[in-house]
Amino acid sequence: MTEYAIAIENLVKRFDSLTAVNGINLKIKKGEIFGLLGPNGAGKSTTINMILGLLSPTSGRILVNGTDMQKDPADARNHIGIVTQETVVEPELTAEQNLMIFGRLYHIPSSELQKDIDFALELSDLVAFRKSYAGTFSGGMKRRLETAKALMHAPELLLLDEPTTGLDVQNRTKIWNLLRDINKKQNVTILLTTQYLEEADQLCDRIGIIDHGKLIALGTPTELRQKIGMSSVIEISADKEDLPKVAAVFKKVGLEPKILINKVIAPGGSNATKKIEALLAAISASKLQIRNVSMHEPTIDDVFLKLTGSEVRDTEGEFTGGRADLLMGRGR
Repeated sequence: MTEYAIAIENLVKRFDSLTAVNGINLKIKKGEIFGLLGPNGAGKSTTINMILGLLSPTSGRILVNGTDMQKDPADARNHIGIVTQETVVEPELTAEQNLMIFGRLYHIPSSELQKDIDFALELSDLVAFRKSYAGTFSGGMKRRLETAKALMHAPELLLLDEPTTGLDVQNRTKIWNLLRDINKKQNVTILLTTQYLEEADQLCDRIGIIDHGKLIALGTPTELRQKIGMSSVIEISADKEDLPKVAAVFKKVGLEPKILINKVIAPGGSNATKKIEALLAAISASKLQIRNVSMHEPTIDDVFLKLTGSEVRDTEGEFTGGRADLLMGRGR
């Protein structure tokens, strides 16, 4: 028995002259919640698709629960449940019927199917809605039903692409709690991608950051914050057209600014309080209009920006073509 849900060894993927993934080595332990982050075009999507067996590596190998994805993809995929960014439920069917169809596609024995459906509904907090049509569900309820479907064949590994995109705070929190329950109570390893960096900070035991096809950082959220060597972050928000002028003031008081969409940030370093005082005095003297000023400990957002030099941008779904072939007809 292996201690790793996923073991990636010297993984390379080339598309003609483009090297999308360049020598990644990564081991995800069983029982972890692992977050995979990276800007658009960094190689994250390509890596995920190779883990799923939807793309073949140029070189290197991927083991899923000890099974080589290239040598025995059918067995490797049996260990995986998938929740794609696009929620796919049948609106004209009830929650129970949605789960029943997936259970049959996975060839779950009839003697066990109803028990598994009951368990999935209880886990996803949808028991009261088992006879309700999925088309009447809220976005959060559909997302929980989609997650329940992915667990019907009792996978050891659950992969989720942007699990809370488009959900309000209340529903995001429900999904977070669901994933924690799946991980802790069912001992399911979780690999997720997310554009909400605070989500990775809240949920993940460890985080890997990919950029330019390479794994550039790996560790717990605390380890990653320590890695960038920032004891504090100074942040000022202002109108977009004023941001370059605000950044210029940062430089005048000895800070190294970075302009984001609606704010300027910089490492506070030592004597951060005095630097904020000098910064505000300089802004007041320049008569610049600002909206807000704050100082805080580094977040995963700050780590991401420091290491990649960019914000998380809109991305296409991580888990692309071939999904029907992957999901249908796989037994236990």
